[in-house]
Amino acid sequence: MLDYHLHLWPHGSRTTTVTVDDVASWCEKASSRSVPEIAITEHLFRFKQAKGLLDSVCKSDPSPRLQSNMARYFENHATADLDGYVTTLHQARAAGLAVRVGLEVDYYRGHMTEVANILDGYPFDVLLGSIHWLGAWRFDDIDDPDSIAEWNAREVDTVWNDYTQAVIELAESGVCDVLSHPDLAKVMGNLPTSCEDSWQRIAEALRASGMAAEVSSAGWRKPVGEPYPATGLIRLLCDRGIPVTTASDAHRIDDIAYRFEDLALFAESAGCEAICAFDHRSRLLVPLRGSAHRGVGAQGISQAAGFIESDHRWTSK
Repeated sequence: MLDYHLHLWPHGSRTTTVTVDDVASWCEKASSRSVPEIAITEHLFRFKQAKGLLDSVCKSDPSPRLQSNMARYFENHATADLDGYVTTLHQARAAGLAVRVGLEVDYYRGHMTEVANILDGYPFDVLLGSIHWLGAWRFDDIDDPDSIAEWNAREVDTVWNDYTQAVIELAESGVCDVLSHPDLAKVMGNLPTSCEDSWQRIAEALRASGMAAEVSSAGWRKPVGEPYPATGLIRLLCDRGIPVTTASDAHRIDDIAYRFEDLALFAESAGCEAICAFDHRSRLLVPLRGSAHRGVGAQGISQAAGFIESDHRWTSK
């Protein structure tokens, strides 16, 4: 299995430097857990280049309280430089480390063209698309009392409808390659009257856009206590032939490949036999697990799967 959703910086940390040695430590930990390749996928909102987008999120919400809360959150988090991040990850690749250069791109309603313009020209391998907020409400921030309290002020069915519509619009934008934690709105255990309706709409959006979906063990660390996506949704995705990636969504090194044996069994039980590997935004399928890709590393996976390594030189913006 591959771990294609990892963060070097924990939420709340203003320290956002990254070195090749840092990446090497994460690769070593992954290898020790039988994961031959990882993708580092820091949040776009951690970078100063996204400041204009962050302002748009705050202004989009009618609640002054949520606006203020989100503004403080972004002020604390948006401190890194995207050029430096990408450069370091490519240096890690050049040093032979089994790492893919990625980013987790949150959905900015009405501003995805601006997102695409910011990302244009950067040599990413994989872009994850995520819905983490509705307006300025961080609905899955379980460490923020204001965000959690907001659940009591909203109808669950309305939240799920808004979340599902955001997923559809994100998929239609064509900006990202993979939908992360596809049913994240269940994070607190709040489910709509009809899960099947949301699942069908999400699956159809992915099928129509060509996006892959993420199968993530992170939900086992959250109040909902189950992986993303739910059993019914992952079966629907597999039935429709939508490709998947596997992920831990780790924000600390000890969570790399978190419960991956359980995740493999979960995916297999839904009918998944293969997962996506990515290189320069191109994908192909490798076995979910087994000797066919175990231990070969980033370059080996690319060569075995038919990827052609291209020139990584680029000019930072």
